[in-house]
Amino acid sequence: MRLSPHPSPPLRIAMWSGPRNISTALMRAWENRDDCVVWDEPLYGYYLDASGIPHPGATEIIADQGTDAVAIIAACIGDVPEGKSIFYQKHMTLHLLPQLDRSWLASLVNCFLIREPEAVIASYAAVRSDATLDDIGFVQQTELFEHVRDLTGEVPIVIDSREFLLDPESMLRAICARLEIEFVPQMLSWPAGRRDSDGVWAKYWYDSVWRSTGFSPYQEKLFELSAKDRQTAALARPYYETLYRYRLQP
Repeated sequence: MRLSPHPSPPLRIAMWSGPRNISTALMRAWENRDDCVVWDEPLYGYYLDASGIPHPGATEIIADQGTDAVAIIAACIGDVPEGKSIFYQKHMTLHLLPQLDRSWLASLVNCFLIREPEAVIASYAAVRSDATLDDIGFVQQTELFEHVRDLTGEVPIVIDSREFLLDPESMLRAICARLEIEFVPQMLSWPAGRRDSDGVWAKYWYDSVWRSTGFSPYQEKLFELSAKDRQTAALARPYYETLYRYRLQP
């Protein structure tokens, strides 16, 4: 009798992003794989409850997501739902508050999605005004990147959203190659509309994603920022540039 090969362990991907990036579109791409299940911002409810920050729909988000960070983290590194072989988790870096243990990150493949701070702030202002440096997550993202690099001894995958949108297929192929999994063309397009996997906050933030059926072609934009927003962007830029040096290039 021929024995079956030992099954590979599930691949648990944590994609760490700041707000107003292509993080939801990228989650769509992964969810469109037959072998993947996704989880949208597991720690959002915990973050809102612990920080008291007045995000749109905060009360509803807290009730839906829960506030037990220990249980949420255990689920992030526990059994993969639906018996899938890939567990893709969309995380916001600012949700991982300093008081939380970070040893669990060693059980995940941690990736970092970055975007130029001026673009982040301009997009953020359309939903919530007066973004602070803490709100847009660049400091937390850089600190987390360095923590993961020290924890694993390897440089994590860094994806720049502008360069990704210039050539989504090449970038997805490069990401899959780094993760040692097969690229599938289904990652390039998806059905329009909302998904059951979308967080309850989607009605405030996901309008453009709900209308999409794939990655929108990159277009250069001129951003008219207030003096305060320009100052915030200037403070964030060194953190962005630190991570940009490590960006994945096909």
